[in-house]
Amino acid sequence: MRNRRAWSATRTVVAGLACAVLALALPGTHASAGAGRTAGAAHRAEQGERSAATVIEWMRTADATIDAEAGPVPPESFIWEAYVSTAVYNAVVGIEGRFAPYKWDQRAPRTASSAAAAASAAHQVLRHHFPGAAPRLDAALTGSLAKIPDGAGEDEGVAFGKLAADHIIGLRRDDGRGASVPFPARPHPGVWRPTPPGHEPFANAWIGRLRPLLLDSPHQFRPGPPPALRSAQYAKDLNEVAAYGGRTGSQRTPEQTDTARYFTNLDLLGALGDHATRHGFGIAETARLYAAANTAQVDAVITAWDAKLHYGTWRPVTAIREADTDGNPATRPDRHWEPLLVTPAHPDYLSGHATMGGALMRALTGVLGTSRVDLHIRSSTTGTSRHYRYAHEYERDVVDARVWGGIHTRTADEVGNATGRQLAAWALRKYFRPMP
Repeated sequence: MRNRRAWSATRTVVAGLACAVLALALPGTHASAGAGRTAGAAHRAEQGERSAATVIEWMRTADATIDAEAGPVPPESFIWEAYVSTAVYNAVVGIEGRFAPYKWDQRAPRTASSAAAAASAAHQVLRHHFPGAAPRLDAALTGSLAKIPDGAGEDEGVAFGKLAADHIIGLRRDDGRGASVPFPARPHPGVWRPTPPGHEPFANAWIGRLRPLLLDSPHQFRPGPPPALRSAQYAKDLNEVAAYGGRTGSQRTPEQTDTARYFTNLDLLGALGDHATRHGFGIAETARLYAAANTAQVDAVITAWDAKLHYGTWRPVTAIREADTDGNPATRPDRHWEPLLVTPAHPDYLSGHATMGGALMRALTGVLGTSRVDLHIRSSTTGTSRHYRYAHEYERDVVDARVWGGIHTRTADEVGNATGRQLAAWALRKYFRPMP
């Protein structure tokens, strides 16, 4: 920081001398005013390089690129976003300091531009994984660098960003992404099998065997088993979904229906960027916010998919239609029952959305140091936004949403949510910590 301040001071003195000369040549020109304006511009340029804008812009670019190039289902998209955000985080804190780097110990000169490093890191990760998007990504990088003063600082930042990106690319090589993980369907009571209308096989089963970003193993936080088929809790769960989660004849209110649909596809990256902007976060704080939130959610997905593979419990649509086979006298079959939402092609326990929701909120409360998360979150499904002031409000709604949508039992949601909170709390004790 000392070098950058000295350079800024030198630039101000030179500018002041130039203005003094100009004042002699042009009557009415005040040298002191010119020097003040130049010093102000230099300060604004330096502050701009440390603003959240570059990180936010590149996380938006990542979201758009992943959607256009891969078109993945939501759990998979979070994995790509985590790769980008950890590279950006390392690139930024390797210059700015303040927080411990993620599985890395490299540092750049303090004179390097952290904005250039953030843009370069995101560009490099995305270009590596999505080479077809290279022209758009190159244009975006050119646009970002055009806002940064030319010189050694920019060059150092670009070089360090590439280094940070290459580290993450190497770190995630052969991590199990896309591997073949079989799950043979067994048509026994309580066991998952493909569900209507598509009767598709287990989707993205490899996620349950993916090497975590923060945890030691996919099963580190695997919870105990779901309620037994003949238990009172199982009957309570199933009867609630049957009553509130059906497409027709449901006891749901219009507000509950809206909540179920709202949670199918949320713009969480946009919400994080909006929070950082409204609260005046700097570039390091913003990079940390994205990295902690994204990695915690990815490990939550891995944990949920591990449980799905391990326990393999049937979905409500199967359980309700075949309730006469579960051996529980408190359940009743309904052969024509259909859920409000289309059932995703993987088992009930744990709920991915609820596990991710718990991890996200615990990561945010840990990073922010308060339960007041203050998030404005837009749903791409309903086109509406909701404001969540506190973490528990979001967690409550994401649990309810999956029950009211007819695709999860409450136990799968509540245990998932608690598991997500536990794993994120553990992870934050090891990663993204403030530097002493």
